[in-house]
Amino acid sequence: MPRVTINGDDFGMNESCTRAIIRTLREGLITDTTMMANGSFFDEAVQMAKENGLTDRIGVHFNLTEGLPLTSGIMSMPLFVKDGAFHRVFLRHPRELNEAERQAVFAELCAQAERIRRAGIVITHADSHHYLHTYRALAPIFADACHHCGINSIRLNRTFDTSAHPCVTDGRIDNKFWREQGLRTMEHFGRYTDLFEAEIPDRTEILMHPDYDRDGRLIDRTAVVDGCPSGMILDGAIYREKSLTLCRYQESVT
Repeated sequence: MPRVTINGDDFGMNESCTRAIIRTLREGLITDTTMMANGSFFDEAVQMAKENGLTDRIGVHFNLTEGLPLTSGIMSMPLFVKDGAFHRVFLRHPRELNEAERQAVFAELCAQAERIRRAGIVITHADSHHYLHTYRALAPIFADACHHCGINSIRLNRTFDTSAHPCVTDGRIDNKFWREQGLRTMEHFGRYTDLFEAEIPDRTEILMHPDYDRDGRLIDRTAVVDGCPSGMILDGAIYREKSLTLCRYQESVT
């Protein structure tokens, strides 16, 4: 039976997804989550995690593309910040960073991890909003930040190649990079829809964005339409159909 970790991204980003993540953790639809330290619902997410005994299932969801930065140095970096908030210019036009940009990104990443740790959460692993850590220009900075912050596990770049989500390699690192940096990983990584399209091998991480749609149904959010999350309705039956053994992140990485 393949061992699979199901990670719910964006914990603390807003109220809707945070409440959905707490519910999916409690109902066993996901095994772990990663937290957005600059999310608008961060403080409430921390309290909810403590109330539900879930503080040992939380990693860091490093974020340089949405919300407000935690550090002042990155505020003057137009590649990442405009009008005081993160934006997505780097995603559209990735490039090598200069030294000042590298230092600012490193400081911001460390500040995000530190905010989570100060809140009483032991960070179990790392990933990033919009897969930023998989870009060749940024991966070494993420690796350095992980080492500096005592984080020893990180998410792979995509390994599944399906019609819904083909592998993306342009501008991205080879997954062996993380092992060369001394970080632990799973063996495979994909999205919730891959469970329906592909054979799932042992030691796979599946990404999910738990949320509620306009009708209050629990979904894997893949889009926001007219301000309302939309996506596939979540159903744990697929885990049984695929004979998957769900394992927490730290039980599966090597």
